[in-house]
Amino acid sequence: MHKTVNTDEERSSLRRRILAARESLAPGLRAEKSRLIRENVLQIDRVRQAKHVMLYVNFRSEVETFALFAALHQRNILTSAPLTLVKDHRLTACLITDPAQDLRPGYCRIPEPDTARAVPVDPAEIDVVLVPGAVFDLQGGRLGYGGGYYDRFLAQDAPQALRVGLAFAMQVVERVPVLDHDERLHYLVTEKEIRKIVG
Repeated sequence: MHKTVNTDEERSSLRRRILAARESLAPGLRAEKSRLIRENVLQIDRVRQAKHVMLYVNFRSEVETFALFAALHQRNILTSAPLTLVKDHRLTACLITDPAQDLRPGYCRIPEPDTARAVPVDPAEIDVVLVPGAVFDLQGGRLGYGGGYYDRFLAQDAPQALRVGLAFAMQVVERVPVLDHDERLHYLVTEKEIRKIVG
């Protein structure tokens, strides 16, 4: 019991600290770091060879992804974005052909596929999922925002997909206090490196 409480407190404290630091990044610096991350993502063979990539739509101070949609489309790679099904506590993937037209403010005001025009995709067809988060480590650990949406999606709907975390280097710590249900990443990409997770 005490261990769980301590772990919860540790996770919450770590999340708050790293997110506060991320929020303090100047917009221009965030954009430049995001550009470098985008270039690194596109160096991963399984991303370049993918037929379908699901990626989050950046919100607030997250690594920016709008340009990634265009970069993937230029390579004839299909893209989808997550739609949050709040009542079911899960995500579903919807096709994105034009982010400017296909998205609208959704769960927590995060840009999500417009339900009026959304085309759901079979998660079994997704080759790669680009995953957001608050805190990451070099062993594939990831601390999200507390809802467990991506963990459930990766475990239950798209277990075959390559999991690639996108983060600024300042979001990477020595060890994330992971829980049993936390899904590990296969790659972690920052502006400084492409880290393949072994094991």
